[in-house]
Amino acid sequence: MSKSLKRVQSALQAAGLAVEIRETDDSARTAEGAAAAVGCAVDQIAKSIIFRGETTGHVVLFLTAGGNRVDPAKATAVAGQSLGKADADLIRAETGFAIGGVAPVGHLRQVQAWLDPRLLEFETVWAAAGTPRHVFAIAPGELARITGATQADFTA
Repeated sequence: MSKSLKRVQSALQAAGLAVEIRETDDSARTAEGAAAAVGCAVDQIAKSIIFRGETTGHVVLFLTAGGNRVDPAKATAVAGQSLGKADADLIRAETGFAIGGVAPVGHLRQVQAWLDPRLLEFETVWAAAGTPRHVFAIAPGELARITGATQADFTA
């Protein structure tokens, strides 16, 4: 088991959740592929979209329904700072994950996060578990609780 996967599993257990992590094939690198792999709607995939906060220099996380796109102007307003592209090195340094497998939990440092209200319309959503091939199912309210994410309107 990879260090990233172990970190996610530990974070979920520390939050009091008994969540099964499922291994998929390489198609789970996209929301559409992940939805097909687990048999759910695309919007039930909780994408972890990372930006660099231009004021703080740290990453910020937007948990977005799989079919939605982050609107840069709305996200900037929600974050209270200009947002830029977070490069792979910054993402790995602050979250501990590689692009394509960024989990919503188990980060190396505290990450400010926001949650797409669309995710709350489902009983269960699926999120990356630290690798491009692993996902886990969770109630969206629990996802908000364990990430500390604030519900906000930031999608196009």
